[in-house]
Amino acid sequence: MKFAGAVVSAAGLAVSLQYVGRCHAFSPAPHTKSFLRRTSSSRSATDDGSTAVLLDPPAASDSEDAADERSLTQRMMEQKPSKASGQTGGAGGVSTWEALQRAEANWSRLKSSKAFEYDVTNLSAIQNGIPPPPQFVTEDGAAGNPKCWAKLRSSQNESAELDFDVTICGGTLGIFIAMALQLQGHRVAVIEAGKLMGREQEWNISRQELEELVELGVLTTEDVEEAVTTEFPGCRAGFKNSEVSPLEGSYFDNDVGYECFTPNVLNLGISPAILIANTAKRFQAMGGTILEGSPLKGIVISETLGAALDMGEDAEPITTKLVLDCMGNASPISRQQRYGLQPDGVCAVVGSCAGGYEKETNLIGDIIYTNNEIQNKGENGQLQYFWEAFPVGIGRNGNEPGSSDVKTTYMFTYMDASEDRPSLTTLMDDYWEQLPIYQPSISNVETDLEVKRVLFAYFPTYRDSPLKPQWSRLLAVGDASGIQSPLSFGGFGALTRHLERISTAITESLEHDLLHKDDLGEINAYTPNLSAAWMFQKAMSVRMGQKVNPKFVNRLLAVNFDEMNDMGPTTMMPFLQDVVRIDGLVGSLARSFVADPTFMPEIVAHVGIPTLVEWVGHVSMIAAYNALHVAATPVITPFVDKMKDPKERFLWRRRMDAWKFGSGNDYNFDEL
Repeated sequence: MKFAGAVVSAAGLAVSLQYVGRCHAFSPAPHTKSFLRRTSSSRSATDDGSTAVLLDPPAASDSEDAADERSLTQRMMEQKPSKASGQTGGAGGVSTWEALQRAEANWSRLKSSKAFEYDVTNLSAIQNGIPPPPQFVTEDGAAGNPKCWAKLRSSQNESAELDFDVTICGGTLGIFIAMALQLQGHRVAVIEAGKLMGREQEWNISRQELEELVELGVLTTEDVEEAVTTEFPGCRAGFKNSEVSPLEGSYFDNDVGYECFTPNVLNLGISPAILIANTAKRFQAMGGTILEGSPLKGIVISETLGAALDMGEDAEPITTKLVLDCMGNASPISRQQRYGLQPDGVCAVVGSCAGGYEKETNLIGDIIYTNNEIQNKGENGQLQYFWEAFPVGIGRNGNEPGSSDVKTTYMFTYMDASEDRPSLTTLMDDYWEQLPIYQPSISNVETDLEVKRVLFAYFPTYRDSPLKPQWSRLLAVGDASGIQSPLSFGGFGALTRHLERISTAITESLEHDLLHKDDLGEINAYTPNLSAAWMFQKAMSVRMGQKVNPKFVNRLLAVNFDEMNDMGPTTMMPFLQDVVRIDGLVGSLARSFVADPTFMPEIVAHVGIPTLVEWVGHVSMIAAYNALHVAATPVITPFVDKMKDPKERFLWRRRMDAWKFGSGNDYNFDEL
């Protein structure tokens, strides 16, 4: 469940901030990296013309009285540059008050937007007074940059090859996909609006996930060892109605909550700057192309000829067989495809990386933790705040545990995008005010902390994920496709999990010219375990106007984690890494029901019967996919491999991929 933190992926913060991190990672901000899901903006492959509005920050006064009128967050973020203006996202976001105001403007726009229907197959451009979506991608030969169409046609007339087999838009995470495809013999290009570089903030990940990239050849063992800058034993999970640490016993034994420790989960802090730089260097040495400082203006697609990328009036278009959208959930491509839709949920994340914590206790991380009941925010609704924390700078390079006072802490919450939901600044103020309760070695955040970076973002999530392509020759990958769990705020962990599957499928589609949207859609097939995770987010959030016991979330999670921990690492580890399996899911829920049978009616009332019925359907499909993977895949694989029709072979392999990944059978238990 790589809950929110973890690696702050490279695509999330963009929307709000333009990217912040993973909750898996701190995702970059293709569009929303607000910190929360995705956002990279200023550094995604597009310079887009986003709707972001830069608000002028309040002028700071030299007088102490004027300074006192500023909010706590503004005071923290307007400290001297050496303390709080560091880079926050691989996409180039900055940790400043002005950046927060830009993110705030985006968040306000999202909340104030209303869902509407627009039929792109209808010939009427204006429907019920609603104009068509911005045409970032077009298949209309009369639209788009004429130079793009001209180059596509000339490549056919002159029997010339297209420039590339695959062009990847967005390089922070895209460079890893690019490397995997380059290793398979394709001509690959990565385009990046800014400079392709990793952010200063560490990504947190498990060694097992990094090893998957080594096995694929995307990383070398030397790359990993150089990039790992922090290593600690593991992470705590805890759910408490008040701060009591350490805490022993079950929820009903102590009447406070429950906590447990899981080793080797998200216990590596890696430097994105080192990892991305080394991967980019090897990618180019193998013949790959990186185009930095190349903002993308649009894409034109001919189903028969290829795709052409508009790089601006003064630049030559790039032609390619296939375009991969790796610009995060705020991608202009996904925005166009999701035109008129409001997100089904949002994970909002705020936090900081700072020194000043007690060195002696800065030894392990927190993967998901609560220390208060559901907060009543008045007209902003009710929110359950979760915490996540990771030590920085210990366990490597001679820095023994207990030697660093630096850690990264996040506070995150799940909610809808109602217009009345709180601002990011409100969440940030709550973070600073509650941080001393969570981290008691800090009594005054303004005087005790040496703030290096302030982190903030929001990640919109959609139930119709992963996103199937609307156009041929264009496929969304990573956060842009919504393949990450709705509980996460990042994409690096999801990338490592799916990279082999996606790169292998793309290679097969290129080799046999299976680039129609229906064929590519099989790569982003329905995965029931991802859909089932939606009820978890629903259970951990409170609808506007909903009445709920303030202890509801803590009771639910404390009992469930208690049972999962008793079941052992084969249940706990996959769940904490966003892999939902039928054995762990059904087993833990059954045991939770036995442990707390009177709580079931309250759970049903909280999530609602329609949601519960839908969830049961997805769980049933997990069971079916598990049975198909275990029983059918070994039997039919030899027959599929011998199929003479490449399209039929491709489709059957994608079905078997869906059975495997949709049931969580891709999880590797060898390291447990």
